[in-house]
Amino acid sequence: MDLDKKNQVNALLPFYGPLLTVKQQNYLRAYFEDDYSIIEIAEAEVVSRQAVSDNLKRGVDSLEHYEAVLGLYKDSVHRQVQEQDLLDYVAEHYQNDQHLKQILDQLVNQEIN
Repeated sequence: MDLDKKNQVNALLPFYGPLLTVKQQNYLRAYFEDDYSIIEIAEAEVVSRQAVSDNLKRGVDSLEHYEAVLGLYKDSVHRQVQEQDLLDYVAEHYQNDQHLKQILDQLVNQEIN
């Protein structure tokens, strides 16, 4: 398994996983997150290896298509970089402004929740 592909799928699943079929979600999580082989998934699900392989391919293709169209992951990464830049700037130039730090903390915590 290609490590870059694994990282890509693991990054996209939280954004677009709910748009996939339940079967595709389960197979992708088992294969990419839990490191099960296609054979192990097929045996556990009592289906052919080809069925698992087809569902994995369709699932990955769907994730990539959703990202290409919607760009939620790319936007999230961009926002995280901007957020860190802002936090760094405030820490450097406004270290005594407690009100500004409080507002930034609320923004950061709001995104997490």
